[in-house]
Amino acid sequence: MRILGIDPGLRVTGYGVVDVDPDSPGATPRIVEGGVLRIPEDLPLPARLHRLHEEIREVLDELEPEMVAVESVFTHPDRASTGVRMAHARGVLLLAAAQKGLKVAEHAPAQVKKSLTGDGSADKSRMQLAIAARCGLDAPPEPSDVADALAIALCAANRLEDPLSGTRAS
Repeated sequence: MRILGIDPGLRVTGYGVVDVDPDSPGATPRIVEGGVLRIPEDLPLPARLHRLHEEIREVLDELEPEMVAVESVFTHPDRASTGVRMAHARGVLLLAAAQKGLKVAEHAPAQVKKSLTGDGSADKSRMQLAIAARCGLDAPPEPSDVADALAIALCAANRLEDPLSGTRAS
C-alpha cells in the first residue's frame, strides 16, 4: 500500500510517501519520495490556500497514494494562531484527498512519536533516527518537514498492522 504522509503548514508543507505491505507486518517500508511545498508568505490567505491545493493535487496525481495520513490539529497555549493556520492548511489538504476518493488517517503528534519510538514526547532528532532505522536509511531524513511527513506515513503504516491501535480513518 502506498501512503502519503503530510506535515501541514501554510508556509511549508512536508510530504513523504512510503510503500508498505500490510500483509507482511514488520517488513521494511520503502520510501518513494519526500519533499516540501513552499507557499509564498506574501500572498493573501485565499491565494495561499489555492496554491497549496494545486500543489498537493499535483503530488497526489504524480505519486498515486492509496491513503493519506495527516497530522491532527494541535495548539500550544502560547501559539494558538499557529494551530489556526495549520487548520486552514489541513482543510485544503483533506479536501484534495477527498476529491481523489482517498482514505484519510489523522494522527496526533504524540501518537506519531509513540508509534515510531515508543515515547510520545520524543524530540525531532530521535524521530529522524527512528525513521532511518525503520526504513533502512544510511542517514536520518532531512529537512525536518520531510522527516515529520515520513513519520506520519509510517505511523499510518503501523496502524494498518495493528487495527486496534486507535487511529481515526475516514
